[in-house]
Amino acid sequence: MDLVVIALAFAAIFVVELPDKTFIATLVLSTKFRPLYVWLGVGLAFAVQTGIAVALGTAASFLPEDLVRGAAALLFLVGAILLLREARSADAGESETEDEFAAKAAARGEIHGVKVVATSFIVLFAAEWGDLSQLLTLSLVAKYDDPVSVFIGAWFALLAVSGLAVLVGRVLLTKVKLSVLHYVGATVCLALALFTAYELLLA
Repeated sequence: MDLVVIALAFAAIFVVELPDKTFIATLVLSTKFRPLYVWLGVGLAFAVQTGIAVALGTAASFLPEDLVRGAAALLFLVGAILLLREARSADAGESETEDEFAAKAAARGEIHGVKVVATSFIVLFAAEWGDLSQLLTLSLVAKYDDPVSVFIGAWFALLAVSGLAVLVGRVLLTKVKLSVLHYVGATVCLALALFTAYELLLA
C-alpha cells in the first residue's frame, strides 16, 4: 500500500466527482430520506463500482507498459475534454438533474431503513455506471499497478464527495458553481494526461 498513490487517487477522483450528477443525486436523496441511510447505500454502490474499475485496471496492467501508459494518457485527456464540454451547460442543467432524481425518489414512495439503503444503492449504481471517475480509476490502476492503494484512494474520495452532498450539498452549490468545479476537474485530468505522456516519452 502506497500513501502517495492513495493521495493521488483521492485527489483526482474527488475533483472529478464533485461536479458530477451523482453529487446532486445524493443531495436530492438525502432530502427525501434519512441522510445516514442514503450515504450508506451510496457508499456501497461506490464500493462495488470502484472494485469493478480496479479489476479492469488490474487486467489492463498485464498489457505492454507503453501501451498502458498511452491508453491512460488518452483516457485522462478524454476526461479533460468531457469536463470542459459539460462545464458550459452544467449550471443550466443543475435544476433538471435535481428534478430527474427527485422523480426517481418520489416513485419509491415512503420507505425507511434498509429500503432507503437499497434505493440509494440502485439509483447511484445506475447513475454512476461507466462514469468518468470509473474510467479514471481504471487508468490509475493501470498506470501505477497498485490496485489496493487506488481502490482506497478512489473509494474514500467518493465517500467524501457523497458525505459533502449529504451534509452541506445545498450550501456548497450556492457558494460554488458547478461549471467552476468542472473546470477544476478538467485541469487535473489534463495535468495527469501531460504527466503520463511525459513519462511515456522518457521510457
